[in-house]
Amino acid sequence: MRQLILLALLAAAPAADLPLIQPPEAAAALASANKPMVLYVGFNVLYRSKHIPGAVFAGPASKSEGLELLKKAVAHLPKDRDIILYCGCCPWDHCPNIRPAVQALKDMGYTKVKALHLPQDFKFDWIDKGYPAE
Repeated sequence: MRQLILLALLAAAPAADLPLIQPPEAAAALASANKPMVLYVGFNVLYRSKHIPGAVFAGPASKSEGLELLKKAVAHLPKDRDIILYCGCCPWDHCPNIRPAVQALKDMGYTKVKALHLPQDFKFDWIDKGYPAE
């Protein structure tokens, strides 16, 4: 029950409290020689539909089993590795996954974590804008 309350509070946190990266900046980082680790923290059905090339499915962070998958996905990474988290399942201010994912990695000591800011959703803010997807 305590975890559900924490997840609800994290989901309600404003975007200003999160370290953000905008789509143009993220696309440029993905095209660079020093690519960040990209983790999809939403629902598997959406990941299977389309996702950022090279992104790793790390489970829906709104669920405890998703957070465990996320922790396993980063366990081998150095704490100062550039990491981009994204979901895009729904409008940003309603997303149940991004805030718990960012908080979990911060709690684990990761220092270069950014959330991909997708105000409407992944399709509208990434795919429809012509950014890479597979």
